[in-house]
Amino acid sequence: MEKIDFELRGDFIELDKLLKATGLAESGGAARMMITEGLVQVDGRDESRKTAKIRAGQVVGLHGARITVLAAPSQD
Repeated sequence: MEKIDFELRGDFIELDKLLKATGLAESGGAARMMITEGLVQVDGRDESRKTAKIRAGQVVGLHGARITVLAAPSQD
């Protein structure tokens, strides 16, 4: 299983953008198609909302890959 840590730059990222940003989808359209086809899970549950807001602490699964979303680094 491929494990990916993704660091947020803000409070959240939309699910389709996350899949593209991590390279699991080659385009936004491909990401939305994967979500529509029921291939994506968020925190172990199927997710059908293409623009679901994914926040720090959530885990996204797709094709044996697991993305752990991490909080943005503090700006001290």
